Amino acid sequence: MTAPVLRTQLSDDERTLISRLNAKLSKTSPKDNLNEAYFEGEHRLKQIGIAVPPELQMFELVVNWNRMYLLEIARRQKIKSLMMPGGKKKQNRALQEGYEVNNLSAEVPLLNVDTMIFGRCFGTVGTNADDPDHPRIAFESPRQMSCLIDHGRRRMDAAFRQFLTEDGQRVGTLLLPDKTIQVVAGRRGWEIDQVGGDDDIDEHELGRVPVVLFLNRRRLARWNGSTEMADLIPLVDAAARALTNLQIAVETHSVPQKWVLGMSKGDFVDKNGQPIPVWQAYYTAIWANQAKPNEVKVGQFSPSDLKNFHDTTNHYAALASSVTGLPFRFFGQNTANPAAEGAIRADESRLISNAEDKNESQGVGIGWLMALYERFRTGQWPAGNRAIRVEWRNPATPTKAEEADFIQKLNGGVPVLSREGSWDEMGWDDPRKDRERQYFKEEDQDPLLERLTRPLNNGNGDDRAADSIG
Repeated sequence: MTAPVLRTQLSDDERTLISRLNAKLSKTSPKDNLNEAYFEGEHRLKQIGIAVPPELQMFELVVNWNRMYLLEIARRQKIKSLMMPGGKKKQNRALQEGYEVNNLSAEVPLLNVDTMIFGRCFGTVGTNADDPDHPRIAFESPRQMSCLIDHGRRRMDAAFRQFLTEDGQRVGTLLLPDKTIQVVAGRRGWEIDQVGGDDDIDEHELGRVPVVLFLNRRRLARWNGSTEMADLIPLVDAAARALTNLQIAVETHSVPQKWVLGMSKGDFVDKNGQPIPVWQAYYTAIWANQAKPNEVKVGQFSPSDLKNFHDTTNHYAALASSVTGLPFRFFGQNTANPAAEGAIRADESRLISNAEDKNESQGVGIGWLMALYERFRTGQWPAGNRAIRVEWRNPATPTKAEEADFIQKLNGGVPVLSREGSWDEMGWDDPRKDRERQYFKEEDQDPLLERLTRPLNNGNGDDRAADSIG
């Protein structure tokens, strides 16, 4: 990499790029705001065209199946290891170190969730002034970043990230194939940020924009993706309407209405002729008829059966289960007897397949992000200019006993895993494996531990190996 170049003004081409990228971000902003509101459960009934009287707005209820669905998939997206392309199928230490330094174990789940919410997300790599040996990897919200794609070459031409600082200043970063420019919004538009000094322009000369675009439900010739909630949103709206009506019905129709024969409202007055408040019932009025004043009767109607609301909501839940692949029990439809392991796996087959597809797509993007990391770290692209291989954990609900029994039966009871392989199946990461290796090493070096772990019989009937420690 060459030394940073000091420059005070953006070129006309750079200003044009920022203007185009700003316009693209503004165009997608309304839809992004709507998708975020649905994920957060903040999209209220009054926003979907239903006239709810002010006195009944307290009964508005949104059932947030959107967040439940997305988070259930995200929980099943856990990275197991990172491996160099074409090398041994073993986790690469340098990649793992970069993964940990950049706290990606906590950031990748956020990437996965935001990609499903908005249909797209971004990952960036850049130099790290605080730690030059470990380039900075960051995931960026699509609400703050946009990019331009060359459809012919299937590559990114430029990307622009912007946000507001705590004091309200708009700052941004223009990312180009050979340089990254830090800018700030001023009176005359965007200008190169002079506060950063030598870090304002980074001439990295990568030959490509150091940004990876993550897309959800990508389609050919489309580079926007679509939200994972698209099919679920109409059902969430319908369920919200049913539940809001249910709450109103609970307060009005589930309480029996009263009726009176032979009396009128004028009969309910005090000694001063003022109306008595008890004439008004809860949410409704007493029904009265004074046709026969000499035959006063008081009674009540039968309360309404609200079962139709329950059935309607359950019907929407069944439809939501069908479009998402979530088991119906995830919507609160539980049976008395818990499902067996095999039944759980079969019940979650569509959910598992969906998570596997997401892992495949996200894994390609993360692999290229780690390849960029290696390019910044070493100055060289990985072998063959290929992406880093990402291995994911099994997204299925663990059924270890069933799986182990199945493997043992296939192999006639013969062990098929080494000690290290068993650790992999147990889900241990490399630090945990290193600690266990150290324990074995200490046991080999400690005579006392060696005697404790030695077999009690040497095979010749000689039990001297089992001498007491004392």
